[in-house]
Amino acid sequence: MELLEIAKKRHSVRKYTGKEIEQEKLDKILEAAHVAPTAANMQPVRLIVVKSKEGLEKVGKAANIYQAPAAIVVCANKTKAWKRPFDGKITTDIDASILTDHMMLEATELGLGSVWICYFNPDILKEELNLPENLEPVNILALGYSDEPDASAERHKDMRIGMDELVSYL
Repeated sequence: MELLEIAKKRHSVRKYTGKEIEQEKLDKILEAAHVAPTAANMQPVRLIVVKSKEGLEKVGKAANIYQAPAAIVVCANKTKAWKRPFDGKITTDIDASILTDHMMLEATELGLGSVWICYFNPDILKEELNLPENLEPVNILALGYSDEPDASAERHKDMRIGMDELVSYL
């Protein structure tokens, strides 16, 4: 599949079959994160892969992960953050988001569904996963085999602002 086809096919999945994800597929998803760019190549991110029933229950105390058979907690390492020198903007959220996007697209390519979760209680997640003080959970990526119908690849025409509103040329 071409990248644009994958991007159009990807949608948020909130119902999973429960089938376990093959380790080879999970490894490819994690490799997609590994090759993702980060500001100044600082790589201020850590991924916590959660597959065990006990681990998923812990994550589930902080967020609805829709009974996905796997979740990846995407964390920013606040001690490794690159700061833009002009205004001090810290890029850890951006870096974590790029990794997450790469993983979602790879999951789609592999026939898996995913949903990017930002609606979670970070204090509960930190406590349940015993995260060190320097790691800030940015998002959770729930993964699994979808138990929903595929979304139309053409839905973006109706769901997105027009290209003329999105893009400006100077």
